[in-house]
Amino acid sequence: MISFIVPAYNEEHELSDTLAAIREAASGASQPYEIIVVDDASTDATSKIASDAGAKVIPINRRQIAASRNAGVSAAKGDYLFFVDADTRINRLHVTGGITALENGYAGGGARVSMDGFVPFWGRLLLRGFSSIYFGLNLGAGAFLFTTRRNFDVIGGFDEQYFAGEEVYFSLELKKLGGFRVLREPVVTSARKLRMYPAKDFLRKFFGVIFRGPRGVRSREKLSLWYDGKRESRPA
Repeated sequence: MISFIVPAYNEEHELSDTLAAIREAASGASQPYEIIVVDDASTDATSKIASDAGAKVIPINRRQIAASRNAGVSAAKGDYLFFVDADTRINRLHVTGGITALENGYAGGGARVSMDGFVPFWGRLLLRGFSSIYFGLNLGAGAFLFTTRRNFDVIGGFDEQYFAGEEVYFSLELKKLGGFRVLREPVVTSARKLRMYPAKDFLRKFFGVIFRGPRGVRSREKLSLWYDGKRESRPA
């Protein structure tokens, strides 16, 4: 079985399309599947939308992405684990490509990322430069990751000492077990942060986290870019 694990916080405007995309993507696979939405202290209709769409809803109150993903795995039944952010659209190639990679001996993987809707010019430049470096290092983006339950258990899941950048450490640990496959077909994720923040504010917060290194992501302090909860009123 394939378990799709979707961490969510106040995602009522994005979640329906994400879940519909997962169902469509999973229809191209030969295995049965389940969708688990981990509702981490949402105050909007996230939980109801997930339940109405047939997903299994796991409520937690941690406000931490790593903890949300780990909670989803604890409730999952599948041998294949696919992590999809609540504002991210996948397609059949991501599912079939991920399973093929795992069956061919890769320990895990992810996919390149493209952004939805309008993206300001500075955001497009940042995304192009960052993607060249990040995916050039063969790391997985948090928007979409996959592995097996066995490998997840071996590495201990997502490291909950980190409130951001946990996907980097997750990728590095999986790479110790074997190959890590970044699919060339990009997932489509929300560019809302690039639209909602002025360039100066976004870049200061983004590069501040990078320059501070691991110490800077061990608490939510100075991580408002990830945790302030700002949302657009509708999908792009």
